[in-house]
Parts: sequence; C-alpha cells; structure tokens
Amino acid sequence: MTFSVNFTTVVGLLAAFCTTVSYIPQLKKCWDTGSADDLSLKMFSILAAGIALWIVYGIMQGDAVIVLANSVSFLFLMGILYFKLRDSFRPPASAR
Repeated sequence: MTFSVNFTTVVGLLAAFCTTVSYIPQLKKCWDTGSADDLSLKMFSILAAGIALWIVYGIMQGDAVIVLANSVSFLFLMGILYFKLRDSFRPPASAR
C-alpha cells in the first residue's frame, strides 16, 4: 500500500489545522471566565451554519480533510455557543 501526499493536500491540511485550532483561545477564554457575554450570537450562529454546510459539502465531495477539519471546528464552536446561549438565558446578576 502506497500513501502519497501532494502539495495541494499539504496546503489543505495546514489550512484546516490553522482554522480549526483558531477556536481554542476563544473557547478557553469562555471556559476560564465562564462567560461569553462579549460575543455576537448572530455571528457565531451564522458561522455554525456555514461550518455545518462545509461538512455536508465535504461529504458530498468525498473530501476527508474538509469533513474532519470542519467537524472538529464545529465541536469547538458548539462549546463556545454553549457558553453564549447559557449567558443569554441566565438572569442578570442583579436579579439573582
């Protein structure tokens, strides 16, 4: 069995790695502070829809790099959205 990787695949893998790990600092901040008050719910919701569509596209194209990278990105994004949605439905501190 021979496994060859061309330059295009390497570029795709590097791009996927960069965009996927870009969520980690924001997710860590949300985890550490327990808050996502300063994040835009609309922006993250639209981003989640776009990433979900990239996963569908990758499946339709049979491209494992697109599917894997966007699936991991989607999971990280769901972590961020969890904090944002939790904050949206939590009563203000003055009401607690």
